[in-house]
Formats: sequence, C-alpha cells, structure tokens
Amino acid sequence: MSVAFDELIEPYRRELTAHCYRMLGSIHDAEDVVQETYLRAWRARDAYDASRASLRTWMYRIATNACLTARAGDARRPMPSGLVAAAEPLAPFVPGQEVTWLQPLPDALLNSDDPARTVIDRSSLRLAFVAALQHLSARQRAVLILRDVLDFSAAETAAIIDATVISVNSALRRARATMGASGALIDGEVAPDAEQRAVVERYLEAFAAADVDGLKRLLAEDVLMEMPPMLNWFTGRAGYTAFMEWVFTVNGDDWRTVPVAANGQPGFAAYVRDGDGYRLHTLQILDVGRDGITRNSVFLDQAVFTAFGLAPRLTTA
Repeated sequence: MSVAFDELIEPYRRELTAHCYRMLGSIHDAEDVVQETYLRAWRARDAYDASRASLRTWMYRIATNACLTARAGDARRPMPSGLVAAAEPLAPFVPGQEVTWLQPLPDALLNSDDPARTVIDRSSLRLAFVAALQHLSARQRAVLILRDVLDFSAAETAAIIDATVISVNSALRRARATMGASGALIDGEVAPDAEQRAVVERYLEAFAAADVDGLKRLLAEDVLMEMPPMLNWFTGRAGYTAFMEWVFTVNGDDWRTVPVAANGQPGFAAYVRDGDGYRLHTLQILDVGRDGITRNSVFLDQAVFTAFGLAPRLTTA
C-alpha cells in the first residue's frame, strides 16, 4: 500500500464522517460508508485525474455516491416529532421499535488537534437540522448538503452526483423550501457558548437533585421533549415539568449525571440509583436558546450508549 496516497486522503476522514452522518443519520452507517469510501479510493487511485477535480472533491464524489447507494429504497431516520402527532406528557409510552431512528453523533469522533484540518460546521450537525434533512429525498439531501453546507458550486455538485446543473438547481430549490418550512435552519438561533454552559450546568444540578422547580426555571415556554425509540413527544413547559415529576416519582430522587457533547450540542448521560450504584438510564441532548432549553432529545438505545462509550453502571464513589 502506498503510504504517500494514504497520507493524501487521510486528512479528509473526519469531514467525510460528518458528511456521511448528515446523509445517513447514523454514526454506525456513516463510519461503515467512510470505510467503504477509502477502500474505493484506494482501488481507483490510478484513475484519479487532478486536472479534472481536486482530491477533496474526488473523495466527496466517492463518499456521496456510496451514501446514495447505502440509502437504496430512500430509507429515512426520523425523530418522533417529525413522524407522529404530539401526545399528552403523561400518556402511556408507545414503542416505535419498527422505526429506524436518527442517532446522535459524539463530538469526540470529529475532534482534531491539527489546526490545518478542515473546520467542520457543527451547526449543520445539530439534531434538529439533521432530523429535518430526513424529510428530503436522498438526492435532495445530497444537493442541499453539498451546496449549502459544504459550499460546492452547482457545477461541482452536478459532477459529484452525476447530474446536470439544471437538475441540481431544481433539487436545491425544493430542498430549501422543505427545510425552510421545517424551521430547522443551519444558522438557527442558539445562545452563546458561555450562556449555554451556565444553563446546562444549572440543569444538571437540578436534575441530579430531582428539583423540578429548578428545571422549570431553565426551560423555554415552548420546550419540546422526544424520546426515541418511544413515539411519544410533547411541547410546553407545563407538560415538561409534569413529566419530570412523574419520572422522579417512579425512579426516585437519587441521580448522577455525566456530561457529554453530541452534534455540537451539550448533553448528559443520566444514571439512576440502583442498589449499591447507579444504572445508566438515558442519554439526553439539549438545545439551548436565548430563552432557555428549547428541546431535549432523550435516547434510550443501547447502540447509542455504546457509541458514546457510556458505562452501564457507576459506583457510589
């Protein structure tokens, strides 16, 4: 194997992982496709023509088409709020086990200490944005990401997906209209980082203490909670606090939290007292706006727990 060729294409791995995640909505699928992309690139290395496309564009062509192949049948990964109508906060849980859900992306997979590597736009990885992408066809999704997230030209995008510039521009108009209607914009309003950290720290303190009033003070009025693989989701500060009162009544008031970062957003793993230790309960990813927490995406999926390397139990120490 040529060490020189490997060194040329390796710097694109993290940004290609982010690209494939946006396309597929699954970190496991994204990593598999990136692996396939590098294998295809290695096999086709002698066919690469630098006069026709940059190496980065060539790698994106391979990765995008691998994603489109992987999405045969146009399977999508929704979140409950994009799939079914809202439920009452205390309605019985309705499992959606037959649905293939969107998965969160650990920030650690994209971190790099090399300042020369491409900076990844974390705002385009936010859960609400990636969930909205799931409502596009696979080709519309590819066009929107290549044009609006990665800033490829219409001609470059057409070459990447084997289309005409006219069809790319048409697909982009339709995709932008769909995304605009969803309200999930790349540059959607979020609180400054310092404000987010302060709100999340207070939220974790209140959660660990089962302090419902403390949680309530940190919520936006129209806060949304969803809990895949359950179909249940609801909005509103009153419903959120009623649900949390039920959670603490059923599970007790002794909790531990472990901060995590996913999709460029803050979050935490929640552990509930279980015997002489604490059992992993949920992974929760938060959206923090200027008026407080606007969304809590709660995951109860072992595959997600594994992707984040979460310990199944914590000791009392």
